[in-house]
Amino acid sequence: MNPTYLLDTNVVSHIMQGRDKELLTRLEKLPVGQVALSSVTLAEIEYGIHRRAQSAKLRQALQQVLLHMDVLAWDAQAATCYGELCSSLEAQGISLSDFDMMIAAHAVSRKAILVSRDKAFTHIPEQLLSIEIW
Repeated sequence: MNPTYLLDTNVVSHIMQGRDKELLTRLEKLPVGQVALSSVTLAEIEYGIHRRAQSAKLRQALQQVLLHMDVLAWDAQAATCYGELCSSLEAQGISLSDFDMMIAAHAVSRKAILVSRDKAFTHIPEQLLSIEIW
């Protein structure tokens, strides 16, 4: 079963901070299994944790998040979608960072809605990527 929502790195960071009550309430209302994060997102979060002095506190916050959602492996289907999506967007003059493109392709390959607060994703046409800004 594919999740309905795939969370981007910035949304996971806001969840870990625990200060955005509206975001937390919205997530609590969703059934288990409908929200996930990409292994690419996890890699970005891990990188951020290792760069910070308060890594123990951040590690604990990440572990709490991971108790409530699955981490999806970036697989061959996502890689194929990445190639197609990058090629299509490049032809339209649209360029995003490699990690953003990988996360977008992962959402597309899983037919999930990407949840982000990164306006860069809004440059991807709606017929290619479903996105919600939470």
